[in-house]
Amino acid sequence: MFLSLESVDVRYPQPAAARAAVEHVSLGLVPGQIGVLIGPSGCGKTSLLRAVAGLERCAAGRVSIAGQTLSDAAHGIHLPPEQRQIGMVFQDYALFPHLSVAENVTFGIAELPRAARVQRVQQMLDLVGLSHAAKRAPHELSGGQQQRVALARALAPGPRLLLLDEPFSSLDVDLRERLAQEVRVILKQSNTTALLVTHDQLEAFAVGDVIGVMNQGVLEQWDDAYTLYHRPATRFIAQFIGHGVFTPAQIVACAHGPCVHTALGELNDLAGCPLPEAFDNGECDVLLRADDIVHDDASTVRALIERKAFRGSEFLLTLRLASGERVMAHVPSHHDHEVGEWIGIRAEVEHVVTFPRLPMSAPPPLPAPPPAARLQTARQPA
Repeated sequence: MFLSLESVDVRYPQPAAARAAVEHVSLGLVPGQIGVLIGPSGCGKTSLLRAVAGLERCAAGRVSIAGQTLSDAAHGIHLPPEQRQIGMVFQDYALFPHLSVAENVTFGIAELPRAARVQRVQQMLDLVGLSHAAKRAPHELSGGQQQRVALARALAPGPRLLLLDEPFSSLDVDLRERLAQEVRVILKQSNTTALLVTHDQLEAFAVGDVIGVMNQGVLEQWDDAYTLYHRPATRFIAQFIGHGVFTPAQIVACAHGPCVHTALGELNDLAGCPLPEAFDNGECDVLLRADDIVHDDASTVRALIERKAFRGSEFLLTLRLASGERVMAHVPSHHDHEVGEWIGIRAEVEHVVTFPRLPMSAPPPLPAPPPAARLQTARQPA
């Protein structure tokens, strides 16, 4: 393992009973791997990044790179930030306005001989696609270009590890997604090991080889994006990543193996379905993602459209069954139903995700939907 964090705690001056900003976090990155920390505001992700950089002391645990201990609370070891060979990219770029693009990139390698400096700056500007802007001032560049200059400056000294703290948060949505993909390409081309902090799931999915979800100082899962989405380790992750809801279900033994009874029908023949004895009386909550629910006018299961959000190629519908349960569904936007309509739906679940059932008040049932023959079908464009 190249970067290794072992049971790291970070604490700020506060009442003794208060929770640590970071609590018992362990994770690792292999050389050239890109990790991303994601979570709601105040979850501890930036505090953890600062502990890796040496800007915060670890109250417990150990941080090491390539076998070298950077922090070890038990032995009083805390290497200063400037001795860690770690680069940082911040959300506000932190470029020097009075220096040109090339001079900004040169700033961290001033100790190199002039010829080596010029060659290194040219390499970095080529890498980030800004050779043509070497003599321009930072204010003459777009926000995305300025962030690429900041990236080139951080990479110029050849850091062992690059840390990025919300690097795209000041950019507009379209530019954020595009730049996130560009940054991943740049980091891979330079074989840079990196750890990035963001609150944006699309950024995390676009950049990260491995993603950690933090909640109240705890790293709840450290995994690839596919596993986080389809196999969330905790209820918090299931709710935080993607669109979905929990609905009451019961796992029973069927002739072909365990199956799950839900208000949308039976889910069966599915890999990963837990055994009935995993929960008391087999009662649980099953996660239903918006992409698990399919609009089907021929289905006998009917749902009332409570809300819809237009997403261009699709609608995100919030639906309510006659029995009161709510689900969400992605529906192609040419199926333009109105709020208040009843539509047919069915469940197509490839990954059964269950958690212990939480007590909750039963939602009031809705009036029975109209007969199927009277249901409006999707309005297709002429």
